[in-house]
Amino acid sequence: MSKQSLVERVPPRHLADRLLSHGQSWVDLPAASSLMGLDAKAAAAALVRLRRSGQLFSPSPGFYVPIPPEFRTWGVIPALDFIDPLMKVLAANYYVALLSAAEIHGAAHQRPQAFQVAVDKRIKDRDLGRVKLRFYYRSKAADVPFVLKNSASGVVRVSSPAATALDLAHYPKDGGGLSNVATVVAELVEAAHMTAPDLIGASRHFPGSSLRRLGWVLDCVDAAVDRDSLAGHLEGQSDGRPTVLLDPRGPRRGPTDKRWGLVINTEVEPDL
Repeated sequence: MSKQSLVERVPPRHLADRLLSHGQSWVDLPAASSLMGLDAKAAAAALVRLRRSGQLFSPSPGFYVPIPPEFRTWGVIPALDFIDPLMKVLAANYYVALLSAAEIHGAAHQRPQAFQVAVDKRIKDRDLGRVKLRFYYRSKAADVPFVLKNSASGVVRVSSPAATALDLAHYPKDGGGLSNVATVVAELVEAAHMTAPDLIGASRHFPGSSLRRLGWVLDCVDAAVDRDSLAGHLEGQSDGRPTVLLDPRGPRRGPTDKRWGLVINTEVEPDL
């Protein structure tokens, strides 16, 4: 080993702090091995010890994230701060979705119990101590409108406010049920100053049922959105038959809402 490499060698106990001080949000085994001047077997053993001591955690095999001192009692960092590099390592198009996206946009009625991410490949959920990752398969995740939000590791893709509202309407179970979705959507409209053109534009990337259900929800909470424009847009695309269920998992019978072309098969009670 050269004198220069000896000077640059990072003792394992200093690896996490060295990564953090150099702005490196993650490291893999070969890079860690090189930094510590260890062979692969010794480096892997060192990384195990660092994980046990709470200096690193590994949300995916071979992917190691340094933990800043303020989070070492957690043994993990907030999901927003590592989700983008994790998705790059897993080669998945993604966006932060549903209640997690709504919270980022200012609709924080109740803090989500898990961090929800839409991805275009099958990825298993992960529980990392107090951080719980929940992945939802969306074959066209790359096409859904998004905004970039800053994080400790760079920027993160988050569904736009309009896309978030449509996502919640299309998958109400994943948003805690229609009553919770109605509550969150009401807050989201106010926090993000959402407009009918926003929703109509984003709806191109969702099934038609999403905007129908969302329009009904917006009426339910008397949201400050031009709902007549939404209904008019839908009327031009409809054959007049109410084939969409308000609750996609509920019974197939109920009164008809002709404005939105829905079968009202459940009760919705937003917490407003």
